Amino acid sequence: MAIEIKVPELPESVADGSIATWHVKKGDKVSRDQNLVDIETDKVVLEVVAEADGVIAEITAEEGDTVESQAVIGTIEEGEGGDDADDESDDDADQDDADSEADEDDSDEADDSDDSDEDADEDSDEESDEESEDDGDSKEASGESIDVKVPELPESVSDATISTWHVKAGDNVSRDQNLVDIETDKVVLEVVAEADGVLSEIIHDEGDTVGGQDVIGKITKGGAKKASKSSAKAETSSKKESKSDDKDSSDAISPSVRRLLKEKDLEASDVKGTGKGGRITKEDVEKHVKEAKSSGSKSKSSAKSDGSSKKEQAPVGGGDRTQKRVPMTRLRKRIAERLLQAKNDTAMLTTFNEINMKPIMDLRKKYQQDFEERHETRLGFMSFYVKAIVEALKRFPEVNASLDGDDVVYHNYFDVSIAVSTPRGLVTPVLRDCDKLSLADIEKGIKELAIKGRDGKLTMDEMQGGNITITNGGVFGSLLSTPILNPPQSAILGMHKIQDRPMAVDGKVEILPMMYLALSYDHRIIDGKESVGFLVTVKNLLEDPQRLLLDV
Repeated sequence: MAIEIKVPELPESVADGSIATWHVKKGDKVSRDQNLVDIETDKVVLEVVAEADGVIAEITAEEGDTVESQAVIGTIEEGEGGDDADDESDDDADQDDADSEADEDDSDEADDSDDSDEDADEDSDEESDEESEDDGDSKEASGESIDVKVPELPESVSDATISTWHVKAGDNVSRDQNLVDIETDKVVLEVVAEADGVLSEIIHDEGDTVGGQDVIGKITKGGAKKASKSSAKAETSSKKESKSDDKDSSDAISPSVRRLLKEKDLEASDVKGTGKGGRITKEDVEKHVKEAKSSGSKSKSSAKSDGSSKKEQAPVGGGDRTQKRVPMTRLRKRIAERLLQAKNDTAMLTTFNEINMKPIMDLRKKYQQDFEERHETRLGFMSFYVKAIVEALKRFPEVNASLDGDDVVYHNYFDVSIAVSTPRGLVTPVLRDCDKLSLADIEKGIKELAIKGRDGKLTMDEMQGGNITITNGGVFGSLLSTPILNPPQSAILGMHKIQDRPMAVDGKVEILPMMYLALSYDHRIIDGKESVGFLVTVKNLLEDPQRLLLDV
């Protein structure tokens, strides 16, 4: 049975998305919950997973294509796939097997002798390898020691935290391999190996606080060859077994299963997979959790009789009422500090308005295809928002200013921070000199920052500065909010969900796509006249985009 691969339901404020990456191709076998394709919207990347085991029968939308909500972008032929071909080949093979039975009987003894010859050859090869290893041991043992150091930190960052070691002491490493992630307040730095070798020592473990240029580990140069040779014999003996296993294990755990493992605080090695090729499914994880609970309840009574003083993880009530305590990441702590600082140190106030989005939606619909063909990027809403904000900032310079002690600093440039949701938390990379950018440049810039934020590749320079922030909670379905300032900025503009509502137009009721705007500002520097005037200007520019061209 053919199963359609569809674009997920998009928020109302997101008109369409684009195919970012297909992880499979036509004819590939897929398993249930395997990630098939990434679909990119203005601010988030959506994963589309397989609904069942099968084979990719057709891909109807290629990478880069623009697609709408619930659009069909491919099909899966449910089942193992290729069964018919296998049956035909089996029928053909039956006749061949019957014809060759006599020949096989005659050649058994010859095969046995050949096997013994091969075994002898393998043994002699292994012995010669071991001899050559012994000859090279003295050279390899004298490897040079290389320090693994924390990168140079920016002046505004005093220290960092060891986030994740990707290798452990004794592991072989290759040149340019990522060894460890080091987390600062806003970015994650990768430390790579300078040369091939063995990680001989880890000086600072995960969670330790380190400074710039601190030595956190050591690599013995040239030791990788020796370590790999010591396991050559074992690898040779298990080559046939691993060859078949590698093919199945190369399929990554599906995103939904990976999330479930994380929620249950489990490792993939803890769960026995029953899927194809030993693949772990959601049912395997849930079964493992149930079995762990039943065995835990049995051991609880025996633990009491033994008088054990160990504390149970589950609070009073038992059952599945468990909890997990994890330390906050540096980014989360920094976000908490900044938000609290904004609430305590500013006279924050929010003013609201609403916009009829029909003119912009009609404009996008009319020119979307031509725009995409010419500029190789989608025409989204964010470019219009940025353009309108820049024009409003020119007319109300107080909103583009900031406080520095007792001084008001007026900025004669227009750098806009874009709030981006990432797996690590909310970040606000900066799009610089927006007054000099075209709509296409703004769209490309926002897309690049969003991808870097998702992958943890944002630099400190891209995170610093900005005169005003745009946050678009509409992509998550937010109808209305009161955004919190991003100090030292004096204003933040919140966009929200576009929703059809009845509106009075020239004495008649019309259904229009409306969106609420929320401007939070620092009342110490911006008065009500300026804040409301700024918001009304943004409203007028977005409701009549021709004003952006005419400067009226």
